[in-house]
Amino acid sequence: MIHSKNTHTIGVAMSGGVDSTVTAGLLLEQGYPVHGFFMLLPLPELEQQVSKVRLVAERLQIPLHLVDLRDRFKQSIISYFVDSYRQGVTPNPCVVCNRIIKCGQLLQEMTAQGMDKMATGHYARIVRENGRPVLHRPVDPAKDQSYFLCRLSAEQLDRLILPLGDWDKAAVFQRARQMGFSHFDGQESQDVCFLSGQDLATFLENQDVKSSPGEITTRDSRILGSHRGIWKYTVGQRRGLGLPDTTPWYVIGLDAAKNRVIVGKNEDLFLRDLQLRDVQWAIQPPERWSGRVQLRSRHRAAEAQILPTNTANRQVHFEEPQRAITPGQFAVFYQDNRVVGSGIIDTPPSLCST
Repeated sequence: MIHSKNTHTIGVAMSGGVDSTVTAGLLLEQGYPVHGFFMLLPLPELEQQVSKVRLVAERLQIPLHLVDLRDRFKQSIISYFVDSYRQGVTPNPCVVCNRIIKCGQLLQEMTAQGMDKMATGHYARIVRENGRPVLHRPVDPAKDQSYFLCRLSAEQLDRLILPLGDWDKAAVFQRARQMGFSHFDGQESQDVCFLSGQDLATFLENQDVKSSPGEITTRDSRILGSHRGIWKYTVGQRRGLGLPDTTPWYVIGLDAAKNRVIVGKNEDLFLRDLQLRDVQWAIQPPERWSGRVQLRSRHRAAEAQILPTNTANRQVHFEEPQRAITPGQFAVFYQDNRVVGSGIIDTPPSLCST
């Protein structure tokens, strides 16, 4: 059913995939003037992606704008990604990209070309509360992407439309077929787009990250072996350590200053406490807060308190110990389905209390 014409002109961040295609199609059905915008990024198969998105735009009969963000992406996202591994922490480039590139630079380009709003194919919802936009989880918990949007400002959320927040993935595929796009069935997007076709080690080596061998130690500094560069390891890793024992060893921390990989047993991976830096709130910052905290995109949010410290950082205390807390990842605070804040995991887990 075609709705009456809406006055806002919407710029849709297009990828050539099913989610952004259905997003654009739904907005067209609602009577919005729609333009497609495709970000030119330093991706391995960029030409093929441009061809895909052109075909989608032609079939939808919408204008398509190509926005060259390759240099800014390298400066802001790839440099952050590479430097994080050099420092022995695990980055989340999608969270940073959504704030700086997609809902930052791309949104600015859309505005310059006369767009009133921006739409993406993320599975999340924006709910108005007392006139203020607040990020919420979507209807489909299996596709929840609110975690990846946790660092967007109120100003960015105010310009953003998320049509798929009330849809589940199966319905989106079905809708795509109804729109005449049957080739999407079963396709899923990749989290780290610029790693397409490459393993992490190869990518980092191509970015001139040097392997610097060092010691594998226990938390009390007992040397058990040697490693091939701390960026080749991550918290929770078991395979590839080369440390035979009666029970498996796991990576429990990375000490970049001393170039050490710290290992322990499975029980050492479970912690109740961590420190956060660069905490941002979507609400008035409370002195103490209780709710659910999610530690990575596929982590089940758990009951916790966020407490003040003697520094600008915050402490998180979980009711139950959590496994493989990883520095560099984002901790996102949820009150029911609402995103109320986030911070970057700072303290190495090996130094936190159990």
